[in-house]
Amino acid sequence: MDIEAPPTERRSPRADGERRGLVIVHTGDGKGKSTAAFGLALRAHGRGKAVKIYQFMKAPSARFGEHRVFEQLGVPIEGLGDGFSWKSRDLEQSAQLARDGWTRAEATIRDGAHFLVVLDEIMYPLRYGWLPLQPVLDCLRERPAGTHVVLTGRNAPAELIELADTVTQMQRVKHHFRAGVPAQRGIED
Repeated sequence: MDIEAPPTERRSPRADGERRGLVIVHTGDGKGKSTAAFGLALRAHGRGKAVKIYQFMKAPSARFGEHRVFEQLGVPIEGLGDGFSWKSRDLEQSAQLARDGWTRAEATIRDGAHFLVVLDEIMYPLRYGWLPLQPVLDCLRERPAGTHVVLTGRNAPAELIELADTVTQMQRVKHHFRAGVPAQRGIED
């Protein structure tokens, strides 16, 4: 590792624009997309801001670690799906759940009552054609000025990346699955 001197002057100019709601995308094949979105949700909640989390692939009955802590904190988190496609018994039902879930998420975004809305794993229903992209883009463009929206999932569409204010590409460098280590509660859930 190379040692470097800490900066003694600001390296980037101060932003001089107006504060406004942002569209933030966490995408890529690396781990941490949802985790980063949940971190933003915690940060906003810690500042007393209204937050709502929608999970497009998790079932409403899911009890993963994030559900337990967000419920304890009073942050609403809602599963909109029936699990990942390889676990689904009826893909048309999965698609309908995604469409119904988008209707709820869109209404939340448009009403402007929440500072931050997280659309976790929305890229799956977009990629599978369960949700048309254009209404999602329209909603993001037309959202109230103070509403931030975070969207997560692999392979974000180019149109969404273009619209977003901030895009982070999570890149897998190394993953324990490749070494045969299975998923673990508290790390993957």
